[in-house]
Amino acid sequence: MTRIDKNAVEVRGLVKHYGETKALDGVDLDVREGTVLGVLGPNGAGKTTLVRCLSTLVAPDAGHATVAGFDVVKQPRQLRRTIGLTGQYASVDEKLSGWENLYMIGRLLDLSRKDARRRSDELLERFSLTEAAKRPTMQYSGGMRRRLDLAASMVGQPAVLYLDEPTTGLDPRTRNEVWDEVQRMVAEGATVLLTTQYMEEAEQLASELTVIDRGRVIASGKVDELKARVGGRTLQIRPSDPAQLPAMARALGESGLDGIAGATVVPDDGLLYVPILSDEQLTAVVGLLGSRGFGIAHIGTHLPSLDEVFLAITGEKTPVSGTISEEVAA
Repeated sequence: MTRIDKNAVEVRGLVKHYGETKALDGVDLDVREGTVLGVLGPNGAGKTTLVRCLSTLVAPDAGHATVAGFDVVKQPRQLRRTIGLTGQYASVDEKLSGWENLYMIGRLLDLSRKDARRRSDELLERFSLTEAAKRPTMQYSGGMRRRLDLAASMVGQPAVLYLDEPTTGLDPRTRNEVWDEVQRMVAEGATVLLTTQYMEEAEQLASELTVIDRGRVIASGKVDELKARVGGRTLQIRPSDPAQLPAMARALGESGLDGIAGATVVPDDGLLYVPILSDEQLTAVVGLLGSRGFGIAHIGTHLPSLDEVFLAITGEKTPVSGTISEEVAA
């Protein structure tokens, strides 16, 4: 079995109650080694509780979970040495400098003085904090503290890293820096479980997604697979002659093309909308219309955004805005 086929995180039937509230209600998920799993869900869905259980901060009430081969309930001390955690809020000591925070964590992780110094210097440079290394962190901006907090979670070079909404409140430039660092860690072999409210972040970083709502997993799969569940792509065709729209729709309806359910004419837009699931279907539709002598002025595709996917899966009304459009020259 290759490394990519192994699971770094395996969760089965995880349950956590807070009073009568079920924060987790039988969660199952796998995170493949060397990948990023994005965990999405509305506020209160159970994402942070899941992270807290998997990082040994709280004990689950039922179920079983292993991380990096360690049982989260039976082997918490061994597990803590193989994981890193960045929570929703920066947790660094404000009275210490950035360098002192990282050095202290290195020593707590049993690094030698030399290795702790080296690792602190290395991470400060990687997160563009070298100039502020000796300043008390109470003088850091919010973005600087967030970068330091992420650096702190990486001191021990964890095999598994939990990122619980790591870029909340960051400006776009700093967010991109965090994304770059996460991608570098994964390239070096780390496994990441990422919870986020930013659909762009999930699409940028995650190879697979799990959607949680009311403590349950309601959907999972690759980004493109989840988009296909919502409806895949829609081919938008503008004929050279708008009067040909009805005839084009009839031609497609009678064509018998595999997987083509039909076409919708929107006269006000001057467009024909055709749901498609693959590039092969796109090619077949265009080829058919061309063979029937229809002139095409413009072809484009509408792809559901991850926001639309999320809202559709969680049962909310899907907005019209926020879509991704790809244009193809006719």
